[in-house]
Amino acid sequence: MNTSTIVDKLWNYCNVLRDDGMSYGDYVEQLTYLLFLKMADERTRAPYHQTSPVPEPYGWASLLGKDGDALFDHYRHTLEALGRERGLLGLIFAKSQNKFQDPAKLRRLVVDLIDKEQWVSMSADVKGDAYEGLLEKNAQDTKSGAGQYFTPRPLIQAIVEVMAPKPGETVCDPACGTGGFLLAAHDHVVQHNPHLTKDQRKKLKEETFKGWELVQATARLCAMNLLLHGIGSQDFEPIVVGDSLAADPGDRFDVILTNPPFGKKSSTTIVGEEGKVSKERDVVERGDFWTTTSNKQLNFVQHVKTLLRQNGRAAVVVPDNVLFEGGAGETIRRKLLHECDVHTLLRLPTGLFYAQGVKANVLFFDKKPASETPWTKTLWVYDLRTNRHFTLKTNPLQREDLDEFVRCFNSANRHARTATWSPAAPEGRWRAYDYEELINRDKASLDIFWLKDESLSDSDNLPAPEVIAAEIVDDLEAALEQFRLMAAEAEP
Repeated sequence: MNTSTIVDKLWNYCNVLRDDGMSYGDYVEQLTYLLFLKMADERTRAPYHQTSPVPEPYGWASLLGKDGDALFDHYRHTLEALGRERGLLGLIFAKSQNKFQDPAKLRRLVVDLIDKEQWVSMSADVKGDAYEGLLEKNAQDTKSGAGQYFTPRPLIQAIVEVMAPKPGETVCDPACGTGGFLLAAHDHVVQHNPHLTKDQRKKLKEETFKGWELVQATARLCAMNLLLHGIGSQDFEPIVVGDSLAADPGDRFDVILTNPPFGKKSSTTIVGEEGKVSKERDVVERGDFWTTTSNKQLNFVQHVKTLLRQNGRAAVVVPDNVLFEGGAGETIRRKLLHECDVHTLLRLPTGLFYAQGVKANVLFFDKKPASETPWTKTLWVYDLRTNRHFTLKTNPLQREDLDEFVRCFNSANRHARTATWSPAAPEGRWRAYDYEELINRDKASLDIFWLKDESLSDSDNLPAPEVIAAEIVDDLEAALEQFRLMAAEAEP
């Protein structure tokens, strides 16, 4: 059975369960539990003959042998018991709950849909892509809020292609969501290195990838996603559930690929010794940071710098305010330009993310040893935003839309790049700025653009009305987000 058939089969059943009030997110979560139990059972049989990490009373066979209320009660007890286990088992089943309302529907999912397939014998590509397809469908359901964890796969693929992780390198995403960047990095290593040794494959499975995710339910989906792609084991948990900004974990990585969460600053309620309640913004104070700020995106940039090994390389999706904000933003940009080689900036169009109004960029930089002279010599900027119009449904971003950027990036030899912009070619989207130009800009702003916006200058060449309307909505959403940030700053 191919990937799309499996996704359609599993997803169509979700429509039946929605009548019982189960959301898309709940459905994918319940599938996660059941798929894990089924695959653990399959691995105990020929040709694998592996010991199951699932205690026998809670294995797949125990579900098949029950029906009605007995199945319902046993499923609930199974989730509770496995949530207390250690390792990957505990990570996937932690705080799990039965969301089914009808024992007959649970029985049908177990017997008719999942038990009928041999999941372990499928290639990692097929079963992993099937699960990824379910996660994308879940992200498209705007009511579930899952879109905030989902980075467009064509963008991830292009970023991973230019970053080109290699065998033996460690890869990290400190805000990993459902694991898109980690999976793409894994696939890149496997596809470009078809003759990996047994030791290299073992290292790829159990030592290469590490992610942090704040939300337990999302971490669960990520762990299952990685497992279906052959990453992780009962003895190696690739995902840490927690706030990656809270402290320096001590780990260092060769490659960091991440799209940290956007959004307004959060606040924490503090109860003092005398019972007095006060509100304290999430100001992260860490000795390894250049400056203290409550802006999460700026803190993630500093955190990524910490996590990188010497000469390690990073690609970080950041909103526009990281490029132009004053105060802590200016301090961080100046430090970043001096202490790291900030070599590439990709300006992204709106309409890519499920969170509306996001104006984002991808910042690429390498960590360097201490130096009196700045490491950044030239910043190359690719403008994919001006005069480009994308929407999630009618005109989604495709991988080929990033082909020119990938060619211009020239990962094989970054020092032999060629600009497509010149005074004679003013429509070129790729041009360079040297360090002195950058550092002398107001607030060392990296919010750089030069292309003429056709919609502002050519009334005969206006985009379609729905595109104009969508852009107005995006601009208003972005402006509202900035006002929310300012209001959060002004709170007493």
